Amino acid sequence: MAKPIIIAVVGLIGSGKTEATRSFVEHGFFRVGYNDRIYEEVERRGLQRIEKDERMVREDMRHKEGMGVMAQRSVPFIEEALRAGKNIVIESLYSWSEYRLTKEKFGDQFRVLAIFAPPDIRYARLAKREVRPHINDEARSRDYAEIENIEKAGPIAMADWTIQNTGTKEEFTASVDALINAIFKN
Repeated sequence: MAKPIIIAVVGLIGSGKTEATRSFVEHGFFRVGYNDRIYEEVERRGLQRIEKDERMVREDMRHKEGMGVMAQRSVPFIEEALRAGKNIVIESLYSWSEYRLTKEKFGDQFRVLAIFAPPDIRYARLAKREVRPHINDEARSRDYAEIENIEKAGPIAMADWTIQNTGTKEEFTASVDALINAIFKN
């Protein structure tokens, strides 16, 4: 049996990370959400799942425990899935430190898929999103905060693959599915 693969899906807010992750899960991948560590902490602190609280918790966790905290807290989930022989998709790996920690821990088993969409397309999507919608100013503010405060550009720049998400949802899903199929043909 081939060694399981770990693929992190990265990109800015509204790029399509969740949709891409969904495709991997439909292909049998086990999902590990680095962002779940934030949501767990938001809940533990009795806060709301709104941008202001999530950003505060996200930045506080990184300030207190380092920029790789989400990866550090997620490694046990990844190791458990690997022991079970599962391929893994990581949703919401954000920081350069998370990338480095994951790469150092799992080596060539770990790969990155970047999802790209220009700001105007992402912001239009975010305004219509049912869960945690963002208006343009909120989305732009989050882009800046994630690039400036949590090193988000590094993992995107180091991606093994990039998919542009500027068309329909069906076109994007077909692109992700084609990549998954190509990975397993090699």
